[in-house]
Amino acid sequence: MSSPLTIGLLRVVLHLPESGSLKSKRQVISGLLRRLRQELKVAAAEVGELDRWQLAEIAVTTVSGDGRHADEMLAAALRYIESHSDGSRITDVSTELVKL
Repeated sequence: MSSPLTIGLLRVVLHLPESGSLKSKRQVISGLLRRLRQELKVAAAEVGELDRWQLAEIAVTTVSGDGRHADEMLAAALRYIESHSDGSRITDVSTELVKL
């Protein structure tokens, strides 16, 4: 019998009012994603709004044998994004836990 497995997914849309180009947006977003991966040991990527200067959609995912732990990791990632997004404003958040 296999162990229970939970995949947690967090999607966050950020508004970057200070961004005046795709290059400045990517500097902010790539730094944020790199720090999320390093500090929280999660997978993170920019997944939407790729061609818009002032919007970014990022996804963070984690895998755990405990659904509560996966949920806690997503909450920690959201707190991290809130406190390290360099003047960006979160405009939308969704989370999903998939139990396998």
